[in-house]
Amino acid sequence: MLIQSKLDSWRNVSRFALLCVGEYGELLSVELAETRARLTREIIALVALAVSGLFSLSFFCIALIASAWNTRYSLAVVWAVAIAWFALSITAWLSYRAQRPVQSFGILKRELRADLETLKEALK
Repeated sequence: MLIQSKLDSWRNVSRFALLCVGEYGELLSVELAETRARLTREIIALVALAVSGLFSLSFFCIALIASAWNTRYSLAVVWAVAIAWFALSITAWLSYRAQRPVQSFGILKRELRADLETLKEALK
C-alpha cells in the first residue's frame, strides 16, 4: 500500500509538472518581449548619453576658444549652443538614471519557485 501511494503521488506530481510546462513557455515569451523592450530603451538612452556628452564637450571647447575672439554675436551663439548640448546631456543622463534596474524573468522565477514549493509539499 505504501508503494502504491508513493506511485500515485509521483503520478500526480508528473501531471502537474506537464501542465505547467506549457504555461512556462507562454510566460517565457512574454518576459522575453518585456526584457527586449527594456534593453532597447536602455541602449537608446546610453547612446543618447554618449552622443550628447561628446557634443557637449566639443561645444564647450569651441566656446572656450571663441571666448577669446571678442566678437559681438559669435560668443552668445557659441555659448548658447554649448549650454543647449550640456542640457541635453544632463537630460539624457537623468532619464537613464530614472529607469529601474532590469529584473529579467522575475515573474517566471516566482512561478517556478511557487511550483517547486507545491511539488515539495505534494511529495511529503
